[in-house]
Amino acid sequence: MGAVGLQTHIWANNTRSILLLVAFPILMVGILYGAQLILMGFGFLPGTGRGLGDDMALAASWLGWTVPMAGVAAAIWFAIAYFGSQTMVDLMTGARKVERRTEPDLYNLLENLAISRGLRTPALRIIESDSLNAFATGLHEGQYSITVTRGLMTALTRDELEAVLAHELTHVINKDVRTMVIASIFAGIISVIAELVFRSLIYSRGGGRRDNKNALPLILVGLAFAAIGFALAIVIRMMLSRTREFVADAGAVELTKNPDAMISALRKVEGRSSLKGPDEVQQLFLDNQPDGVGLEGMFASHPPIQKRIDALVKFGGGIDPGVWSVEETAPAQAYATSTPVAG
Repeated sequence: MGAVGLQTHIWANNTRSILLLVAFPILMVGILYGAQLILMGFGFLPGTGRGLGDDMALAASWLGWTVPMAGVAAAIWFAIAYFGSQTMVDLMTGARKVERRTEPDLYNLLENLAISRGLRTPALRIIESDSLNAFATGLHEGQYSITVTRGLMTALTRDELEAVLAHELTHVINKDVRTMVIASIFAGIISVIAELVFRSLIYSRGGGRRDNKNALPLILVGLAFAAIGFALAIVIRMMLSRTREFVADAGAVELTKNPDAMISALRKVEGRSSLKGPDEVQQLFLDNQPDGVGLEGMFASHPPIQKRIDALVKFGGGIDPGVWSVEETAPAQAYATSTPVAG
């Protein structure tokens, strides 16, 4: 973090985006194959009447037409998500777009940061929630947006709020937000495929019309393929999520030259960031609760705030004010050298 290496991180994220595009068809084929085996095992698809190997080979032969069909469906889903992702996020989180005339202080902070980097100012949105959180969305310039909660605006001082906006703007600069949105779209496609298959199994009356002597092995093998596909999808998303928060924190310090503001903002956010939204959207948040310990922490999309603060103290030269109480996060208790941004 001492040498932030933002351009290097941008290149790394471009590479990750390409890898996602390559990995997705492979994951989809594996999950489709597993789904076909499961459907064959339950008698919804015909078997060969011979051995397990013959049934598996027959299911593999069907991929010649099921994969193109799934590809068309995925392309349609991707197009819808590409052009309508922000609308969907707004509906799921309750975010609304605001302009300079309604939130001048907040808008000016974001605009000044964008100008300092020669960027077009992202759209600004607010969620009317007491939670302390923020996130960036969008796939390309002109579509990028930064969303903050009303609670964050109320609790943070001007310097702290500027640091959070700089953190989210760094996600835009690094192309983190684009990579995560693409990952979320792909995860949604995989989820839809899985839901269609398993809903058909659960709600079909009378089960399949065919008996298959290899039913149990087919179901087990199919579940194994599907489980591996889902596990790899989760691993890919986890790989994308963790390090980007450390780099965005460092990017915020580089933009504002104020590590203390980023640290104190994280302290105030800690334990107060819970915000409703689907898992795909929560991975975009400034902080995604729970920070977690043990098994829960292993699968958390964000590193613990304490680790992020430790990194900022060690490499950014900041000072940790310690854990904040609820009363201390109120605007009246903000730093004397800074004034809170009015909500």
